[in-house]
Amino acid sequence: MSSSTPIRSPTVQSNSKMKKEESFLGKLGGTLVRKKKYKEVSDLHEEGKNAINSPLQPSSIDIHPEDTMLEENAERSMIDPTSKEDPKFKELLRVLIDWINNELEEDRIIVKDLEEDLYDGQVLQKLFEKLSGCKLNVAEVTQSEIGQKQKLQTVLEAVNELLRPNGWSIEWSVDSIHCKNLISIVYLLVGLAMHFQAPIRLPEHVSVQLVVVKKREGLLQSSHVTKELTTTTEMMMGRFERDAFDTLLDHAPDKLSVVKKSLITFVNKHLNKLNLEVTELETQFADGVYLVLLMGLLEDYFVPLHNFFLTPESVEQKVLNVSFAFELMQDGGLKKPKVRPEDVVNLNLKSTLRVLYNLFTNYKNAE
Repeated sequence: MSSSTPIRSPTVQSNSKMKKEESFLGKLGGTLVRKKKYKEVSDLHEEGKNAINSPLQPSSIDIHPEDTMLEENAERSMIDPTSKEDPKFKELLRVLIDWINNELEEDRIIVKDLEEDLYDGQVLQKLFEKLSGCKLNVAEVTQSEIGQKQKLQTVLEAVNELLRPNGWSIEWSVDSIHCKNLISIVYLLVGLAMHFQAPIRLPEHVSVQLVVVKKREGLLQSSHVTKELTTTTEMMMGRFERDAFDTLLDHAPDKLSVVKKSLITFVNKHLNKLNLEVTELETQFADGVYLVLLMGLLEDYFVPLHNFFLTPESVEQKVLNVSFAFELMQDGGLKKPKVRPEDVVNLNLKSTLRVLYNLFTNYKNAE
């Protein structure tokens, strides 16, 4: 009796093999599709870089993927890296940040980065309310994107109502501010500072280069556009009035030496009462000590020595001294000086002369 060998169904074996092959091909196909999509995105990203990094442009421009994923006929702009490093542009940002922090000091708001700290409308709301004295009908805290944009809409409508009648070109929008467009934010702050005559001096002739990327017929094209953020002091009259010292420097620079002699005579007339004498204006007022003592003499009071650093050892202590002297000037009825304490400390002759000239015009008849 012969034994029979079990027969396995060739159909079952074939089906099993086919399923494995289909499963393998399916996975392979999915992987290929994903790789193809990834390659399309990478190619588009590379296309954006190539469009921007043309022979005439620097190759270090940082392009984000979203900057290249543009709809047809859409465009996006970004600051050229060389402009971001421009000293005058950096100075403008610092002056604006210092101004905001000074205005909102009572609210304990500290701004460190204009893009990151202003995009949601919270700081802009507080700044506008402080400057205008008007309370805006907005929610105090908004976490959602919709809520933030609604707040920005209310704030910007109030700002535009003030600035547009005075001929301002509105270079900002809810979307541009919320997208952290630094140029839009700077335009807005410069407009507010000038309209409300902020006691600051914005650096003159600040311009930036923008790289503008446009999509035309599926291809990205780039170009450079120059944006002027500030002009001359004279043209920015909305910010503050030019004083006699501006006129002197512009129209009679040859008389500067005469003015310096007059100022030295003026300050020594009073400092001699304390057996002090000045021979170099740009250096001897840099630590703020003589400024503080001079204000006490001009206003006829004694300044307690514990209120300032009699022998300052650091730049910070010198800046605090000059700032304290500025406070004494305001207490005496003078307007807040247009210069920054740091300018005096850094031996900026023009800034020091401006402060002393202001004292001279107000106290020249003081005994």
